[in-house]
Amino acid sequence: MSSLTEYDYVEMSRPAKRTPLSRDRVLAATVELADESGIEAVTMRKVAERLGVEAMSLYHHIANKEALLDGIVEGVLQEIEADLGGFTTEMGEAGWKATMRHRILTARQAMLRHRWAPGVIETRTTMTPTLIRYFDTLVGLFKEAGFTYDVAHHAMHALGSRALGFNQELFEPADTTADGQDVDTMMESMASEIPHIVAMLAEVVDHDPESTVGWCDDQTEFEFGLDLLLDGLERMASTP
Repeated sequence: MSSLTEYDYVEMSRPAKRTPLSRDRVLAATVELADESGIEAVTMRKVAERLGVEAMSLYHHIANKEALLDGIVEGVLQEIEADLGGFTTEMGEAGWKATMRHRILTARQAMLRHRWAPGVIETRTTMTPTLIRYFDTLVGLFKEAGFTYDVAHHAMHALGSRALGFNQELFEPADTTADGQDVDTMMESMASEIPHIVAMLAEVVDHDPESTVGWCDDQTEFEFGLDLLLDGLERMASTP
């Protein structure tokens, strides 16, 4: 015999309540879409479809697509902050170089989780609050290590986008050229003209998609460049 009451039947007949739309839900849906399909797939319409609402509903929470992109960049930076357990200028017993290296490689892991993020960050014209705080603590760490603000300024320029865990590539060739020729075939045909470039790429280009956020930017290469800079700064700090 059923134990359901009349009240239970009434409650079951009511439509399920829809989770209210919010800025956080819009941004979370956008990040999911970008992670799955790439940033090119992100439009206000597709984000709305993912949330099961009309595109116009998004504008109550996000002004336009540029604000949407600013928001998801801020979200990635907040992930970095959470992964680090907060931003601080304290270097502890590890020392400034090990601390700086850890922070930057932690930021890189966020970029590897969200492979669209480097390209979007490069297009932003304003610095988000979290980005400003992240850079402030890096400068503060240099200061705690004994560097002057002038040297810290030069160091930040030297690090460039590497401070956020990615390199700005000089160029990123597609898998095929304009005439449909694949890049490997093109490079072979040009071996007599640019022998050293062809030989170098044949030896060092890493095609492992799990270790790169750029064309020729695997983890080993990234850490090599980072350590080169940090070692140079360390020598500068120890010079009387």
